[in-house]
Amino acid sequence: MSGSDTAPYQVLARKYRPQAFDELVGQDALVRTLSNAISKGRLHHGYMLTGVRGVGKTTTARIIAKALNCSAADGPTMTPCGKCDDCRLIAEGRHIDVLELDAASRTKVEQMREMLDGVPYLPVQGRYKVYIIDEVHMLSTNAFNALLKTLEEPPSHVVFIFATTEIRKVPVTVLSRCQRFDLRRVPADRLVEHLGRLAEREGATVDAEALRLIARAAEGSVRDSLSLLDQAIAHGGGSADLALVRDMLGLADRQRVLDLFEAVMGGDAPGALGHMRGLYDAGAEPLVVLQDMLEITHWLTATKVAPGNEPAEARSDEERRRGTGLVAALGMPALSRTWSLLLKGVAETRTAPSPLAAAEMTIIRLAYAADLPDPADLVRRLQSGEAPARAPATTAPARPQGGTAGGPPAMSTPPAPRGDAMARPATAPAPQPVTATATATLPKDFRALVAWIEAEREIKLVAELTRNVRLVAYQPGRLEIALEAAAPADFSQRLLRFLRERSGHPWQVSIARSGGAATLAEQDRTAADAARQAMLEDPLVRKVRAVFPEAEIIHAGPPEEPPPAPVAGDEEDMDEE
Repeated sequence: MSGSDTAPYQVLARKYRPQAFDELVGQDALVRTLSNAISKGRLHHGYMLTGVRGVGKTTTARIIAKALNCSAADGPTMTPCGKCDDCRLIAEGRHIDVLELDAASRTKVEQMREMLDGVPYLPVQGRYKVYIIDEVHMLSTNAFNALLKTLEEPPSHVVFIFATTEIRKVPVTVLSRCQRFDLRRVPADRLVEHLGRLAEREGATVDAEALRLIARAAEGSVRDSLSLLDQAIAHGGGSADLALVRDMLGLADRQRVLDLFEAVMGGDAPGALGHMRGLYDAGAEPLVVLQDMLEITHWLTATKVAPGNEPAEARSDEERRRGTGLVAALGMPALSRTWSLLLKGVAETRTAPSPLAAAEMTIIRLAYAADLPDPADLVRRLQSGEAPARAPATTAPARPQGGTAGGPPAMSTPPAPRGDAMARPATAPAPQPVTATATATLPKDFRALVAWIEAEREIKLVAELTRNVRLVAYQPGRLEIALEAAAPADFSQRLLRFLRERSGHPWQVSIARSGGAATLAEQDRTAADAARQAMLEDPLVRKVRAVFPEAEIIHAGPPEEPPPAPVAGDEEDMDEE
């Protein structure tokens, strides 16, 4: 095997990994905060970096380690040289004072204690000992507990940097001891610019539409976007266009999905099925097509509700133009209904034996649902006595020559259903007046009502009516009350349900905000106090209490009658027993 000076190929995600703060993409807030902290000498002993995969958490941790240990500067610096021994060894992962650990493979408490054993010792080569722990949320509970004390009061020469994609799984006790940085998803437009520059440096030809598709598929991850760009360049032999990237990712043509969406929203079921079949024949997965339609629905809805604040996606000018026409043509009820039906369709397509059949059934439901009347208009027509009409035709601005219509095609209004029952809206029966005969059997007053409920053995309702209800007005069949603060929230519903079920009468129970008489319990206490006071004023009672000052009144009222004496026959029977 002959030697060669050619260096082995390095993937783009590693080749263009940022080596300084100014090379980080889309993390301006993080860079600004760290720059101020380093320039003011306000370094923290613990940093927590969180964000989705591929946004630069571990890369940022290594750059911080360089900034702390760069030997070309007199102290910590925001511009590490990248050429000194410390910077070079950190970049290569070989610096003796920068320990990079993967918590996913070192979760046990024994491994954490082994790492912490070296914390008290001074750094051998650099200024600081830096511990970088990736995916820190994977540590066990005992490992976190072993870390806590050291993390709270580490030596001045030690800095901990944690990285995680699952910040909610990190204990609050650890988070409270760290300075947290949330690394943001990189906007799609920013990714497109970054990928374009790197493709030019690699001497590859990748058109703008292909870069937009890669940026959209990466979902804000720089590493994922570079991996996809690397794959596209290799797939196309140094060049890549939209069709190649779409085939590589197994995605549907964005413009053809918009054609499908417009046909669906126009109620054109045959045309929509034709578009769906065309996408499927071109290699698009049915589930992916429905997910693209969901994304379009969300984009249009957000644009309609908050113009200018729609989702930041990499879209072509043609997509934006057609989206503007759809936003003007579609109402919120139609968009909301489409979102719900698509969500159901996506779930069905995932589990269906034939994903294409499930997706086509979803398309058909959407096309027929687009022809339904607007709910608000239907209610208005029913209230006014008009016959409910179908939804009006939906139109949108036409596309330029050479393309399909920019909005849904006009929908024909179907003939009104036959038959009087369908032609006229159903009207609710008028409430019947309450007659004296209907209320003759109902309790005559509130106390009688409570007594009746007690006779029905609804003890809980009786207790609440006695203690927590103030009567405002009462008529047989109608009750207006005010409730005490202690009354249960569902009391009025339970009372109304009981009255209607047990009496067979359409009771009406209304709640007043204030007012009302005293509760029955308060009335009973007042009556008992008045009777007691009247008894105390009686001359005979006064004389008795003068002789027996410790005597107490235990009963106020007529004397209780003694039980009847048994007759002779009864006595004999008792003796026999």
